[in-house]
Amino acid sequence: MDFLSSLADSSESPATSGAPSVTDDSAFLDAYSRAVTGAVEQVSPSVVNIEVHQSVPSRRRAEPQDRRGGGSGFIFTPDGLILTNSHVVHDASRIEVTVADGRRLPARTVGDDPATDLAVIQIDGTSLVAARLGDSQALRVGQLVIAIGNPYGFQSTVTAGVVSALGRSLRSYSGRLIEDVIQTDASLNPGNSGGPLVASDGRVVGVNTATILPAQGLCFAIGINTAKFVASRLLRDGRIRRSYIGVSAQTVPIHRRLVRYYDLAKETGVVVLSTEPDSPARRTGLREGDVIIALEGQAVAGVDDLHRLLSDVRTGVKLELTVIRGTQRLVLAIVPQEARPTN
Repeated sequence: MDFLSSLADSSESPATSGAPSVTDDSAFLDAYSRAVTGAVEQVSPSVVNIEVHQSVPSRRRAEPQDRRGGGSGFIFTPDGLILTNSHVVHDASRIEVTVADGRRLPARTVGDDPATDLAVIQIDGTSLVAARLGDSQALRVGQLVIAIGNPYGFQSTVTAGVVSALGRSLRSYSGRLIEDVIQTDASLNPGNSGGPLVASDGRVVGVNTATILPAQGLCFAIGINTAKFVASRLLRDGRIRRSYIGVSAQTVPIHRRLVRYYDLAKETGVVVLSTEPDSPARRTGLREGDVIIALEGQAVAGVDDLHRLLSDVRTGVKLELTVIRGTQRLVLAIVPQEARPTN
């Protein structure tokens, strides 16, 4: 009897055995819910529904036929500038935007870049709420993200998931590869295109752009750092003027020993995945596996940096391209050419 009593006293109860209790699970789920609802409450007033009218040739009639489509977007300045996807508004004859309070406003295209599937449109309105923009470079795999949009016309639909992968490449509707794309399992459907991908702090970290059908949980967003750069150039020039070197590439970390040995300014660079035939990269001897670390002495920490620098340089002028090949640092002479405009 004493043995049984001592055995009962020494055995741990479920609440003290180290396993999570129901209370712990509730607290965790409550924290998750608060993170999602808090982010949604911050961003939802900035999310818009976009309805597009296009004039397309008719096979049966002489006059063009009106075709309707749509998607999502989000206001990023108080004066009504909206970020969305290029494929949502490209070749639109008329654009109408429905803001969060139900007002329906006409919009005009400020600039359109099919190469990155991004566009900026503008509405004129009062009491507009602008979303706060984050830093897509600071994202980590596994991080909570929330997608907000208007799939199939259901306004302000919210889905949540995690960052599944970073540094993906995705072919845009124009055929050009978009680099440094965010992969997420936050569910997207037709109509979500152009809506914001949001971190738990309520800042926009991406522009939702595509899914792979019939796969589930394979959704993609263009990083907000890319979107900020593209938007600034569209506002300035109405289009993106690009120099072209002809590489497919992605951002990668550089080995610490190489960073220390060469005293590099950045710990990441751009690895060359392939070079296109008869391109400046192929002519200059750039190879698959080379890691680009600088252009004209300016550090290249990622694909966004390379795109930004190539948009600033003149075409037809010889430039110094610094790469790591194996363990060697090499300086190559490259002559960028003007990229063909994408339609």
